[in-house]
This record gives sequence, C-alpha cells and structure tokens, in this order.
Amino acid sequence: MTTIDRGVTFLDDAAARQTGLQNPADGNGWPDITPIPDARLPVPAFAMELLPESLRAWVSDIAERMQCPPDFPAIGAMVSLAAVVGRRIGIRPKQRDDWAVVPNLWGAVVGRPGVLKTPALSEAMRPLERLAAVAREAHTAAQREHVGRSELAKAKKDVLRAEMRAKNGRRDDDIILADLAALAEQDAPPVELRYMSNDPTVEKLGELLAANPAGVLVFRDELTGWLRNLDREGRESDRAFYLESWNGTGAYNYDRIGRGTLHIEAATVSVLGGIQPGPLASYVREASTGGRGADGLLQRFQMLVWPDEPRGWVNIDRWPDTDAKNAAFATFERLAGLDPLAVGGGSDDGGLSYLRFALDAQEAFDEWRSDLEARIRAGEPEIIEAHLSKYRSLLPSLALLCHLADKPHGGPVTLAAMLRAADWCEYLEAHARRLYAHGIGADYAAVHALAARIKRGDVKDGATPREVYRNHWAGLDKDAVARALDVLEGCGWLRLAELPTAGRPSLVIRLSPNLEAKS
Repeated sequence: MTTIDRGVTFLDDAAARQTGLQNPADGNGWPDITPIPDARLPVPAFAMELLPESLRAWVSDIAERMQCPPDFPAIGAMVSLAAVVGRRIGIRPKQRDDWAVVPNLWGAVVGRPGVLKTPALSEAMRPLERLAAVAREAHTAAQREHVGRSELAKAKKDVLRAEMRAKNGRRDDDIILADLAALAEQDAPPVELRYMSNDPTVEKLGELLAANPAGVLVFRDELTGWLRNLDREGRESDRAFYLESWNGTGAYNYDRIGRGTLHIEAATVSVLGGIQPGPLASYVREASTGGRGADGLLQRFQMLVWPDEPRGWVNIDRWPDTDAKNAAFATFERLAGLDPLAVGGGSDDGGLSYLRFALDAQEAFDEWRSDLEARIRAGEPEIIEAHLSKYRSLLPSLALLCHLADKPHGGPVTLAAMLRAADWCEYLEAHARRLYAHGIGADYAAVHALAARIKRGDVKDGATPREVYRNHWAGLDKDAVARALDVLEGCGWLRLAELPTAGRPSLVIRLSPNLEAKS
C-alpha cells in the first residue's frame, strides 16, 4: 500500500479498481470531460418598445453608458413609476365588475456580483429621489411656518381657557370648546410626503403608510437579507404585513400597547432590489418544497428579471442625454401630481378612483385572460402556477401605467397599452421560468463554484465531501456540495468512491486525470 501526501491510503491497482479507486496517473476507464450544463433557460433580449415612449430614450441611455443589461434600469423605472402612481388611481379590468387592481409592483434584478445591478437601479430611481428631495424642502418650509402658527395657537388657547374659567357669561362653553377644537386641528404638525424608504421596521412603515396613503417604495440594495430577515422566527407578523401590502387594496390596523391603534386605509408597499443567483436559487428550492418561502412572497416579485450578461465591453464616456432625462422626469412629476378626475377616473363609493379598458382593449384582455387561465390549469408545477396566477393583476397594472405615462389626458386604457402589457408578461414569464428551473433543479451556481475551486487546486484528489463543505466557501454548504459533486461526476470531472476503513467506508473524491490534460 502507498500513502500519499493528501492523507489518503490507496490499495494496489487491482484492489483499487474493486472499490472504484484508481491511481491519479492512470486515466484508463475515465470518461471524457463534458461541459457543465447550465440550467438557465433562454430568455428574450429586452425590447425598448415595452417601455412607455417617454422613458425609452432615458433607459436606453443609462444602459449604454453603464454597459449593463437594459433590463436592469427598465425594471427600476417601471417599479418606480408604479410607486409614484400607487393608490392615486387603479383599474377595473372588467366592464361591469367591481374587481379593482392597484398598479403596485414588486421588482428584482438577478445577477452575479459586479454586473452593475445596484448602479443601474439607482439611476432608474433618480426621479423618485428628486421628488423626495422636493418633498423634503416643502416639509422643512412647512415646519418653520408651523412653529409660528403653533405659538399663535397656544396664545389663543390660553385666552379661550381663561375665558372659560372666568364664567363671565359672554359666550357659551360649547362655542369656546368648538374654537379650541378648531385651533387643535390647525395646530397639527405638517406631514412629509414620502416616496421611498430603505430599511424600515414594519411599525415605522405602517406610520409612513398612514401618512402617505398612495403608498411607499421599499428599496433594498440586496434582497437576500430582506428575505431572510422575514424568515426569522418571531417575524411572522412582519411577513404577513408585506404579503397583505402587495395588492394595495386591503386596510390594515396596528393595535399595540403604548402605541395605541394605527389605522392604514389601504397598505400599499412596492419593493425593489437586487439579488444574486446562488442565494435566490436556495430560496426557490425552499419555496418549491413547502419550506419557509412557500407562502407566495416570492411570486409577488412579478417584475423579476435575470438577463444574460452582455458580451464584450465598450468604453462609453459621454454626458447623459439631458433631453431624454428631462422627458422621463417630467412624466414622473406629472404622475406624482395626478388628479384622477382629470384623467377620467371614476369612483362608485368615494374610494379608489379607477379607469377601465377601452372596448377593443377589453376584448383583447378577455382573450388573453382566457388563455392564461387555461395555462394555469394545465398542470404546471405548483410554484409556477402560483406565479402565473399573479399575472391576472400584473397585466392590468402594466397597461394602466403605460397608458398614464403615454396619455396625459387619460381616458379608457387603450388597446396599445394593453398589448404592450401583454408583451411585458410574455417577457417576464420567460425570466420567471429561468428562475424556477434554476432553483428547482440542481444548483448550478454551486456546481460552477465547486468547479472553479477544483480548477484552482483548492479541492485535492482524495479529499472527502466533508472536507470541502467545512471550508465554508460561499454557496457551498453541505447540501450544495452533495448536489454539485453529483453533477460534476456526471460530467466526468470526478468519481465518488468508497474507501475501506476499519469502520464504515469513507467517501472520497477522485479527480479525473483528464482535467490536467484539458487545462
């Protein structure tokens, strides 16, 4: 027997073959190495025609200057647009039904580190940041004015209270109390108009929503932390709040000792951020097997894209397209001040104002909806079925947003807007299927990560799987390593062999000698 420096004892050639072990220098019996499969299904390239006309040149300019997939700023722009419109107006997708949809969207961009996810989203959120800056300035000015009014109101209250105490009969107490109530109402502090927040507690988010009934966008640079935080024990009520705030139509009440009762007319929260493929694949597996993510939270990310990375790179060093940026910003500013009546919005009960489809758009939507319902019932995997079911509201939401952005004077939602929204759904479905195929099947991110470690020499011939996962390399926990080894064995990179020991046989990794020839 021969002992090698990796600490693994080998038998002679005959005994080694009986156990599946062969000396590294002997390539007999090893299959050819085949490429590692990629579970990523193909997705279509993003088409600028999906965007409202006033946003196309701006998004195209961002993507070209940054050399990033145009999908990234496009998703950021549409989710930001949805956050601006929020509950200002909705759509009723049927002609004679009171089913109402609030155009609230959750979006995520998927990509490995370094593909400019965050910078692209930040650029797309510039209109929101400008609106927020203007709102902060207005709030600061209102606060200064409020200080003066408060002092004046305080003096008037003192006079009225003294008048009540004097009991001089000049005025009835009820009249004085009415005057005091009017002063108290005038003394209410100004409320800042908010468009977004980064890391609020749900209690604070509830306060923001109570003061901003149109809705608020929560932006997270990295959504993995946000998702995992909601998975933690004791955060069930937080998770429920986000689940209920997705559709933007349900009232929500907080009852807390010390805080009292906080009533939210209709919780409307948009969510936007980036995420890496590895952590997302792990989350998808949990959701697809009835784990912690199996409550529909993931499927609410309807605007989720995982585009192919651009090939090649060109140094683009030019000033931003000012005209395109101004046109886009003007659209956001107009919708931030949207008057539902001015665009033909109606309301049956004084609640949410709404538009409906034009008759030709309604016919097209009904046909699209019939096809969707048939596909949902055609035996899709449960996780995809749940995702597609959310498209019932996705298409009307996108149609309304495109219509409002392109038609300043409003009116019924046009056929052009409806067809554009249908194209959006087709594009987004391809990305969703890529995501779920990647997560439900083998974790190919882990496979590629382990293959890279093998190429660098970090995994030695004769190592055990336990030695590999105990390195705590990113994306390579115990289960991921087991799955990755299985795939790499099928690709001819290695063999998993049992090494006889005094006790239970030990499983070791034998690397193919063809790897050296390939490199």
